[in-house]
Amino acid sequence: MMVPYTEQDAHFMALALAAAREAQGSGEVPVGAVVVYDKQVIATGFNQPIGQHDPSAHAEMNALRAAAQALGNYRLPECELYVTLEPCLMCAGAIIHARIARVVFGAYDPKTGVGGSVLDVFANTQLNHQTKISGGVLAAECAQLLIGFFADRRCALRAARRLKQ
Repeated sequence: MMVPYTEQDAHFMALALAAAREAQGSGEVPVGAVVVYDKQVIATGFNQPIGQHDPSAHAEMNALRAAAQALGNYRLPECELYVTLEPCLMCAGAIIHARIARVVFGAYDPKTGVGGSVLDVFANTQLNHQTKISGGVLAAECAQLLIGFFADRRCALRAARRLKQ
């Protein structure tokens, strides 16, 4: 589903895409994130679970950690998080605990996304904090980066199998 978005949303999502390309350059799944406070980027992050040997090193988690350090506070109530892929359950929990005001994501994730695809954690009014969420910003660009990455990975695996034979 496409949603209307602002020029500012597109600008910050483009920066998240640049971070996703950093992840890709490191051999990681290309997901990037930026945290914005007062219309300024205060932190970026990209996927690093392989390189850091850390299952929690998702783009959102890395960006939230950097933002908390930048502001000197684990609460980020006036911040927005831009991420190229719909957050998973782990990241959604951290986003809610950090009190992020708004999440803007690019590509929908029909397998693990909890911003409306599999679940909508952010719509749960029983939680003590509600985070606004917008999806589909530069969705085609975000999705294409992931599709290309996994297609290349499958090609490399097939080539490696052929060499072993």
